[in-house]
Amino acid sequence: MLHAIIMAGGSGTRFWPSSRAKLPKQLLPLAGAGTLIQDTVERLHGLIPLERTLIVTNTRLTEAIQRQLPKLPANAIVGEPCKRDTAPCIGLAALLVLQKDPDATMAVMPSDHVIDPTESFQNALKQASSLVNEFPDRLVTFGIRPTSPSSNYGYIQQGEDLPHTHNESPVHRVAQFREKPPVDVAKEYLSAGNFLWNAGIFVWRAKTIIKALAEHQPDCLNHLQRIADNWNTPDRNTIFSEEFAAIKGVSIDYAVLEHASDVAVIEAPFTWDDLGSWSAVARQRGQDEHGNTVVGRHLSIDSKDLLVHTCDNHLVVTLGLENILLVHTDDATLVAERSQEDHIRKVVAELESKQWHEYL
Repeated sequence: MLHAIIMAGGSGTRFWPSSRAKLPKQLLPLAGAGTLIQDTVERLHGLIPLERTLIVTNTRLTEAIQRQLPKLPANAIVGEPCKRDTAPCIGLAALLVLQKDPDATMAVMPSDHVIDPTESFQNALKQASSLVNEFPDRLVTFGIRPTSPSSNYGYIQQGEDLPHTHNESPVHRVAQFREKPPVDVAKEYLSAGNFLWNAGIFVWRAKTIIKALAEHQPDCLNHLQRIADNWNTPDRNTIFSEEFAAIKGVSIDYAVLEHASDVAVIEAPFTWDDLGSWSAVARQRGQDEHGNTVVGRHLSIDSKDLLVHTCDNHLVVTLGLENILLVHTDDATLVAERSQEDHIRKVVAELESKQWHEYL
């Protein structure tokens, strides 16, 4: 059966001051009325039931996620004791899923992407699942047709065509994974026409990914296996903390995908945004006739090209401003030129250096 694994451990520091350690990006309603993680779970409705959904996050977020997803079984939320990147996250999820379903297929996805329409996304997951059912050792990933020479994403080079029906999305063997390139190299990829953005969404058999980890990351898998073996014992939390901390953090791309011999990439038939910065909120929310994107109560006078994010019970007034990012929260306000938004992480680093942890 098809199981959903939702990775929800990110910190979202680029969205400070709205995003905090205890309420990061994936728990915020940045793109619409629902939070990003609520939208991710809802996107699976009708394809994968809640009882086959597993969310892997960190320990400090488990209660907040449970509050946002009250229909999700409490044991469907796993809180990692420390950050160790995506390979340990996915490996542990695979071992836990296998305890319930020895023939499980996993659809692995981040919790903070914006994808539309849902029907196209679900059809793509079905296509990937069919590929895996036909070739159980195959790993399937999704690529996004680039719209610009972005240096913010990893790239997937398409190889030979693989069979698909006329109503399915194009699928190719992966020729190579490429890390985030400089802009000039990204321009070459765009011109070549056979490179896709790496969406970080995967489908594979749980047994297959465990077999791959055993081959390429045996130490990591040994620690994960000890955690899984003690999952339903009184020693679970102690073993989890000790063994997980002993793992060297590594991404699933480095750990497995770049070494695997049978990886297919489906060109996504849906629109996709990883919501990597405040500018992405403007893309999702749109602008008024003056180029302003506003969330909350705002009075604009002779102001244009603003991004204002506040709440309904706090009025923000701008007078004669242009190209400004203004984010108001209960205890902190950010005002910056929009061209400087890539440096918000510097703000977070400075707050950390001053030990102003109440603002993080």
